[in-house]
Amino acid sequence: MTDAVTLTVNGKRRTVQAPETTPLVHVLRNELGLKGTRFGCGANQCGACHVLLDGRSVPACDTPLWAAAGKHVVTVEGLATPERPHPLQRALIEEQAGQCGFCLSGILISAAALLEHNTAPTEADVRTALDRHLCRCGAHNRIVRAVLRAARQRA
Repeated sequence: MTDAVTLTVNGKRRTVQAPETTPLVHVLRNELGLKGTRFGCGANQCGACHVLLDGRSVPACDTPLWAAAGKHVVTVEGLATPERPHPLQRALIEEQAGQCGFCLSGILISAAALLEHNTAPTEADVRTALDRHLCRCGAHNRIVRAVLRAARQRA
């Protein structure tokens, strides 16, 4: 059965027709065309699909559409604009932290949630916030440095 579910995505109120049990990642990518949210493992193990749901970083692969109804969702596309990149995006470039980029959208989301709640994180805070994100390129240390740089630049 298909239901009409309304949610706010990147500041725009959207209504989608989909079964309420549809994973949020599929709605974002297939119904709304937001391809920045990656589908990785589909089992909440890799972190590639994280989005902000009312300010919390959550895996979109195992968040059913009904759990996002009436809430605010922010994808990597909603963090900033090309003209005004998010401080994290600038810092990732400055630290040359991105390689293949598959994991980065989820990492950006979780790092943004961290910086929203902790404006002066320690290295341990950053590592804890990003612990569930897998990066097979091995860029973890550069990513941590980039998050710390963004925190300093925002201060």
